[in-house]
Amino acid sequence: MEIAAARVASIHYTLTNDAGEVLDKSPAGQPLRYFHGGGNIIPGLEKALAGRKVGDTLTVDVPPQEAYGVRNDELVQTLPREAFQGVDAIEPGMQFQAQGGQGSVLVTVVDVTDTQVRIDGNHPLAGQTLHFAVEVAEVREATEDEKNVGRVQA
Repeated sequence: MEIAAARVASIHYTLTNDAGEVLDKSPAGQPLRYFHGGGNIIPGLEKALAGRKVGDTLTVDVPPQEAYGVRNDELVQTLPREAFQGVDAIEPGMQFQAQGGQGSVLVTVVDVTDTQVRIDGNHPLAGQTLHFAVEVAEVREATEDEKNVGRVQA
């Protein structure tokens, strides 16, 4: 059976950046399961997996436009430290949920001074070409519940 819309696929994967550093991988013996066509994985990877079968292995290079987007400098902002009332220690690398024009956004603290906090609303992998090594472990028809919600059900 091929990976196609309204099917559930399970994949083993390793994700690396341009420097070859491993950024993420599926745990041993625990492939990532996703509903194909539901927008549950990045578009470039989902497109490359279409038509693949159990046992297929492939490498996929996904440009930023088909992954987490290009970096947007407008998403980097400097705020007064008072905007973080109730947070005792603010350090670079911390992440917070913030309300943006399109709902909740995850922001990362990139710099802190006595009076200001610089945050970045870009996805941490924005602007990067992502390199996947993938093996297809399983493909099955989605259940009616999965088709209705567009994602894998437990």
